[in-house]
Amino acid sequence: MKISPLLPENHARASALLRLAFPGSSYEADLVESFHRNHTKIHEWVCIHAGRVIACICFSNAYNGDEICGLHLAPIAVNPDFQGQGIGSELMHFALRQKELKERTIYVLGDPHFYQKFGFVLCKNPVCPYDTDNQHFLAIRNPVSDVFTVGYEAEFK
Repeated sequence: MKISPLLPENHARASALLRLAFPGSSYEADLVESFHRNHTKIHEWVCIHAGRVIACICFSNAYNGDEICGLHLAPIAVNPDFQGQGIGSELMHFALRQKELKERTIYVLGDPHFYQKFGFVLCKNPVCPYDTDNQHFLAIRNPVSDVFTVGYEAEFK
């Protein structure tokens, strides 16, 4: 298994993986395809095994008004045939060590139990517009004490 940046020649394979990993929802694949189509600056990596994209992870900018205040993690996916083998965890640990992410605040809207094992903690500030009571909004390396509603790239809407 090899982890590497997602290159344009693997965009279609990553989209197919997202559709497979999130059955009944095209939101995640549509989101990443929109990032690519719009040339939105994102950070993304894939796991390749036997020539197949078996996992992917993506980070986009988070905003406080017009200022970038960190990154949003979304999505992370593992091919169902490879789930439960630690591949998603390995990919997450790898991404968090990369220079593009290493010192930055990263936010995620998701299952607290899953993300806390990587060092994410529930955060009170900023407020997530998709989870206004922040019950599932977590951050890592979050020095923010200001109260504001975190912004997302336009593709999330």
